[in-house]
Amino acid sequence: MPESPHNDGAIANRSDALDLSVVALPCVLSLIAGSTDTIGFLAFGGLFTAHITGNFVVLAAHIVSHHEVSAAVVLSVPVFVAVILLTRWLVARLDALGIGLLQPLLLLECLLLAGFLAMRVVNGTPVHVNAPGAIFAGMLGVAAMAVQNAVGQISLGAVSTTAMTANIARFALDVGEIFATRNHCDRSWWRNRLPQGGPIAGFIIGCGLGAASETVLDRWALALPVALTASALAISFAPNPKTQDTL
Repeated sequence: MPESPHNDGAIANRSDALDLSVVALPCVLSLIAGSTDTIGFLAFGGLFTAHITGNFVVLAAHIVSHHEVSAAVVLSVPVFVAVILLTRWLVARLDALGIGLLQPLLLLECLLLAGFLAMRVVNGTPVHVNAPGAIFAGMLGVAAMAVQNAVGQISLGAVSTTAMTANIARFALDVGEIFATRNHCDRSWWRNRLPQGGPIAGFIIGCGLGAASETVLDRWALALPVALTASALAISFAPNPKTQDTL
């Protein structure tokens, strides 16, 4: 039986909704990473929780300037790697049980960020970066961003939502291709680049929101990324129109 024009329009609308959710989730995750990274850097003595390799720069700078080295900065990379390995083990277990991966991983990230927030509130202001509670708090933030890295690699087609260098380079190369080929009006090309440009914009906006949150909310600043992670979890439950079309 042929599809009616009305049904065709409905299917197209649902496909657009799917595209929106596919673009929205990486953007929200980038907001989370940008805000968490900025708050961690400002409150925990230069600790990068998302852009983890930045801690090598901070560590080297502290050593050559003879400043006190934060234990959290030293521990961040080993903890990040350990959490990635544990997350990979968890993914294998969930996969063996036939359980979807995206929602459990986002829930785990939300819980880790909630713990990061709770420890920040307990530690107060200013944060004594080498106090055991502050070190533990920082590692919760690092662990949350490690889980988010795993989400990008496993559930979002290797989309990076925590470090933007590769995304910016890829987007710049693609824009350069537009000028080289002089094909400025290809709407499908620009539409296909939304998954690249969205996370870049999200991360930049997240950095600004994180700085503002740290200034205004002080020890409660991490409530922002916790709320954003809860919204990302809600987005992940959006129905798949392609599945509905088969019903």
